[in-house]
Amino acid sequence: MTQGFYLKVVRGNPTAEELAALITVLSARAASQAGGDSGAHPSQNGAGAGLAPEPASAWLDGSRTARKPSAPSASAAAWRVSGWAG
Repeated sequence: MTQGFYLKVVRGNPTAEELAALITVLSARAASQAGGDSGAHPSQNGAGAGLAPEPASAWLDGSRTARKPSAPSASAAAWRVSGWAG
């Protein structure tokens, strides 16, 4: 059984090529969700089927660029003492 879907352009005037690209992406996504796609890249020709996906790279982790918290101060007045001239 083949199910269709309804697509309505709300704004703009897309070309036939743009609509074809959109329909291709939506159809592939719907097929992968319905078929339980394993997430394997299409160029692998099923070689990665059944394998766990690779973990995300540490380069993609945004927290690695954030400042690291400083060590807690030894006393409650440490912030005041830090401004004293040595």
